[in-house]
Amino acid sequence: MEPTPRSVTWEAPGHHHVEKGNDWFFALAIIIIAFVVVAILFDNTLFALLIGLAGGALAVSAAKRPSIIPYAVTVRGVKVDDRLYSFGTLDSYKIDEEDPRGPQLLLKSSRKIMPLIILPIPTDHIDDIESILKEKLVEEELEESLFVKILELFGF
Repeated sequence: MEPTPRSVTWEAPGHHHVEKGNDWFFALAIIIIAFVVVAILFDNTLFALLIGLAGGALAVSAAKRPSIIPYAVTVRGVKVDDRLYSFGTLDSYKIDEEDPRGPQLLLKSSRKIMPLIILPIPTDHIDDIESILKEKLVEEELEESLFVKILELFGF
């Protein structure tokens, strides 16, 4: 029997990036312009300005490629970039090998603001990651929220 590894490290993009074509940005522009026109027709210039700025920020965010982030699962906790989520702040985990984007590690946090942490994991490290996690956390059936799935459907 192999000893449990003390840590597993890897790098992956910060989020799943879907390449968006000119048609996607054109559709976004039409939607934003329509909302701005409606806000102006209702004599709400401030809201029209807010919608325009939000639409511009959305377009810039959608075009930006994700940065490569270092991840680690250690005996102390799960590290994402420079932030360590200690096992004391985590309730349970699930490794989803069937996700169409590739294997995902879902961690349920005891924090109310960020209840689910989702990390992409490489296929060759699944067993090592699971051997560390099963000693520290309970495996539970976890799923991404409907809101996240809808955002992915639109390419976010």
